Amino acid sequence: MDYRADIDWNQMRALLATVEAGSLSAAARKLGLTQPTLGRQVAALEKSLGVTLFERAGRNLILTQAGRELIGPLQRMGEASAAVALVASRQSQVVEGLVRITTSDVYAQFVLPPVLEKIRRVAPGLVIDVLASNEVEDLIRRRADIAIRHVPPSEPEVIARRLPDAMARIYGTEKSVTGLAQPVGSETLSTAEFIGFSESIPVLIGELRRHGINVSEANFPLMTNSGIVAWDWVRRGLGLGVMMETVARITPGVVDAWPDFAGVPVPTWLATHRELRTARRIRVVFDALAEGLGHWHHPPLN
Repeated sequence: MDYRADIDWNQMRALLATVEAGSLSAAARKLGLTQPTLGRQVAALEKSLGVTLFERAGRNLILTQAGRELIGPLQRMGEASAAVALVASRQSQVVEGLVRITTSDVYAQFVLPPVLEKIRRVAPGLVIDVLASNEVEDLIRRRADIAIRHVPPSEPEVIARRLPDAMARIYGTEKSVTGLAQPVGSETLSTAEFIGFSESIPVLIGELRRHGINVSEANFPLMTNSGIVAWDWVRRGLGLGVMMETVARITPGVVDAWPDFAGVPVPTWLATHRELRTARRIRVVFDALAEGLGHWHHPPLN
């Protein structure tokens, strides 16, 4: 039997994503599908090929020998699919179509709206999809066209522009700040309670210690993986938090806990795949983001 006309690429992509992600649930999140839908696609591929691809041991999936033999060809097909998409995007010189931007939830809520408003005026034919995620998204596999990152990209296929640093300071409610031992300084803050950002606690501790605030994990009784939630907790008086000045400036109910604090610089990179940079729709959005974020980090003085 000739299987070439019968095999669905979506089913093969489902298999590859499941193997790479390690589970059906993780693969479903990666592809933006529900777990039952992904499971049906894998089952349909098994049926069309007439082989068993996974053995199920409790809640775990174990790849069979037949499945292992398929992975190499499937990975090459995935790379070819990504290459085709890149070439097509590069050839497009029309300022219309979809552009995916990935950035943190804080940037998505507070920073991007005025930039997106300008893009809509300049290029109304564009559709902008913002992936508000605090994880570094993979530009190589085209999960996003443009990424706003706080760490420099390491992939050779990615080009990036370093934007002006934002400045972050320590904030709380007036009640939570006045409740600290006065005058507020590094020693006072070394005993204060902070709102933590789950997987970034070691980085934050290092930055604060570098500025003389001798905190440890014990200073972070509350943590979350959401920057928006963490900032809302600060606003509600659940603890102190570190936030960019420009966000704090437009947030009612928060005050600078230590005005003499020099602040923590927040580096920012704007990144895209080097092939995509030649697509006009990507270039328009990339340049608008670079200009808009530069103004946001250093707004003109009134």
